[in-house]
Amino acid sequence: MACGPESALEIPLEPGIQLTTSATLHLSLPLRSHESNSDPNHRHLLPDKPYDPNVPPIKQNPAKPLANGSSPIQKLADELLRDILDLIEADPDKGVNVDRRAYLSQESFRPPPVPSSTRAQDLGSWRRTCKRFSQIGAIHQFGKVTTRFSTREFERLRWLAKQPHLTRHVKKFSYMVPYFYVEVGRDGVAEALPPILPGNLDVQVFVGKVRDQKRIVSMKEDLVALKEGISAFTKLQHVQILPVQDMNDRTLISYIRQNNNLSDRIQLKWAPACFHSTKTVGEALIWSHSPCTRFSSPNVSPQSALNLAQPNSLANLATQLTCIELHFDDGFELELDPFMKHLSPLFKMVFEAAKKLEAVHVGFPAHRPLTLNLEDLFHNVKWDKLIAFGIQGWKLDADEIKSLAERHRYTLKGLRLRDVLLKDGSRWKDVLGFLRDNMTRLDWVSLRRIGYAVQFDEQWANTGAEIPDDPPGGYSSESEIEFDDEHDNYSDLDDHAGPSNESFGEDHRDSDMSSLHSHSTHAEEQSDDEDRVTGDQVELPQLSPDTPTSPWHGIPKSTVMDIETAEDLGDNGFFVPNTTRKLWERWVVGRCQRRR
Repeated sequence: MACGPESALEIPLEPGIQLTTSATLHLSLPLRSHESNSDPNHRHLLPDKPYDPNVPPIKQNPAKPLANGSSPIQKLADELLRDILDLIEADPDKGVNVDRRAYLSQESFRPPPVPSSTRAQDLGSWRRTCKRFSQIGAIHQFGKVTTRFSTREFERLRWLAKQPHLTRHVKKFSYMVPYFYVEVGRDGVAEALPPILPGNLDVQVFVGKVRDQKRIVSMKEDLVALKEGISAFTKLQHVQILPVQDMNDRTLISYIRQNNNLSDRIQLKWAPACFHSTKTVGEALIWSHSPCTRFSSPNVSPQSALNLAQPNSLANLATQLTCIELHFDDGFELELDPFMKHLSPLFKMVFEAAKKLEAVHVGFPAHRPLTLNLEDLFHNVKWDKLIAFGIQGWKLDADEIKSLAERHRYTLKGLRLRDVLLKDGSRWKDVLGFLRDNMTRLDWVSLRRIGYAVQFDEQWANTGAEIPDDPPGGYSSESEIEFDDEHDNYSDLDDHAGPSNESFGEDHRDSDMSSLHSHSTHAEEQSDDEDRVTGDQVELPQLSPDTPTSPWHGIPKSTVMDIETAEDLGDNGFFVPNTTRKLWERWVVGRCQRRR
């Protein structure tokens, strides 16, 4: 089972087996600040001998017994060993908390990265050193497990389910699902496509994919594996469903777009894949009585949500959830408003049942904002423990935002209003003034690409922009992961600087391999806003300047302090420049932080 670096699994580590110390572990620990000018080899020198530059450094295996039979590194506490191992593979227990601004991007909507081969080998060497190292390394290697929709992956998942000493460490499960092949009419893939596609790609590759997909679904291979795996993950906390495309799928999508007549014979669709994967994962969670409390998906298909309307099952699952993060995908051909209105009772049932919610995010494509009232989906529900709330891609009245914030004024620490446009008659200064004066615990506010519906509509009318029927989704090398600013919390005392944008440079999702991945423990310091999810990649021309390298560049502390009331915000009721919204974000939370 390749639920961690494969090199670490070539020799299964069973309880009760003492491993030999044949593998030499080389650890290169970073120097402390006071050691930065010291010789890098000083840590290998014996304390009773003077330093001689002509003598080569002494290489020691930290796990090798000394002459008296003792092993120095074995005397270290488990906590210290985990700190050392954290330099190789980030500790999965050090993830981003749900109340932090970086949580949505780092823990929910970002696909798990594949560790480098060097790190995989180091972790494998660590676990093969001895039984104690194996047990400590398993916490890092199996804290987060990723499985892809394929027969090989399901076999590995079922293997892992039979290893209780490993499954007890799994806290996060990521399910990577490819687009489903849909054969329209009587023609199959072999008849609809030429024998050789661009890039010298044999059509039999797709014939095999269609065959495997049909077999997995009809034989319920995925459901069986998911039930076994999820039931074995006794400490599971977080489940996420992510779309994925390999190079062959992207080649076929491009070929179909260039040959319009093929769309009537074969298609790659996310809607059926989303529906089937969500249905099977939901069944597995309910069947296994999983302790999972968080669910996230950056590409929810509206059709899937409608087909999943099973009140009793969903209500039972929702009662234990503390975190729900959904972003509806952009490949929906119909108008979103009437469709989401039809789903309103389902949202009401789920949100009323989910009384333990601490974090909620519901988003829509930025260029197709929803115009329904906020309460058409949230139904005036009040969550007693809510600390982070986010919406994206919505046209609203100011009073709608104020009303929801008012219900959670004593608990809310983070508020994300990304791509929210105010309708005619509403002003952002009224919303921000209310938040500043009434929210008692607010640590951060995200106002990325906020604006006004009038200006947005004029922009679309003037550009004549068209929405593609089915934009290619899935995380790929072309998928840009965008961040807002750098830091989670704002302070009137310090101005921070750092990178504000980040992107994936490699496509790690093409390989047919399940693997465990841990995010950097410094994720919060690198970015603080949510990723641009797949359904939000087709946008209007820039409505505001690009985000500068420094998030507070040009916004000194004195500028924020000079704003005494909301009337001083410079809100023109038509357009919100990027630098202005950054200033507004900082101003809103300033009083809350000083009050505390």
